[in-house]
Amino acid sequence: MRKLAIGTALSGALALAGIAAPAASAATPNLVFSDVTVNKGKAIVVGTTKTVTVPVTYTMTRPADLVIDNKKTFAAVMLYRGTLKSLDNELDPEVMPTCTTTSTTDTTVTESCSENIPVDPTDYLYEAADATTWKAAGLYAHFDGTVSDDFLSTESDVAIWGNLTTVKVQRAAKLTVNATPEPAVYGKTLTVKGALTRANWETNKYSGYTGQQAVLQFRAAGTSTYKDVKAVTSGTAGALSTTVKATKSGYFRYVFAGTATTAAAKATGDYVKVN
Repeated sequence: MRKLAIGTALSGALALAGIAAPAASAATPNLVFSDVTVNKGKAIVVGTTKTVTVPVTYTMTRPADLVIDNKKTFAAVMLYRGTLKSLDNELDPEVMPTCTTTSTTDTTVTESCSENIPVDPTDYLYEAADATTWKAAGLYAHFDGTVSDDFLSTESDVAIWGNLTTVKVQRAAKLTVNATPEPAVYGKTLTVKGALTRANWETNKYSGYTGQQAVLQFRAAGTSTYKDVKAVTSGTAGALSTTVKATKSGYFRYVFAGTATTAAAKATGDYVKVN
């Protein structure tokens, strides 16, 4: 498993917890994570190179005597795929959350927290299976010890509260379009080609998405609304091709509605003048 991103000390604590399962140095405090919202409730769409920053907000209630100093004691929300017993993949904040106290009692403190989780497809997404529904988990870790190139001595306490909410991670899609001939002759045939591709996290390139329906749309020059013309199914390497009659000047584009694993996409309109 890759090193977690929540600071050097926390990374060490979690790595040791996962590998060696050390005995907790103290009783795990009771933290309550609630009202967790990931990416403002929208799917996380990731391409092949650009890091996507995912905002996360939540409410955390902790014991009043627990000090989270982000040096030896940490709390945050992470995203994971699989189960806590057997993680398939996980995503974590690189910078510790920002929390503001909203209420207190004699024994508890309730805070409103926010954090950002960076999703770099070149480092953190590995395979098509990562395009699925992920879960959010609240994370607590306390780390005591010394870690260097020549000496290791640690005691750690790690707790994770899973399945707080869910979020989809989707592969970004791209569409192209090219209508020919240009200019066109009124009443003659126009051929409208294009391609539907989507992010491949194993190769960090876009690859053809075959067997998918895209809709050819047309917007007449001087208007602002595209109208559906016909549905086209993508073939080898995601290729799209169909023919229409040239009746007026305007813009052609393909539109893809998306699937559970792949985000929606629209091609930039290709203008054709009809004489």
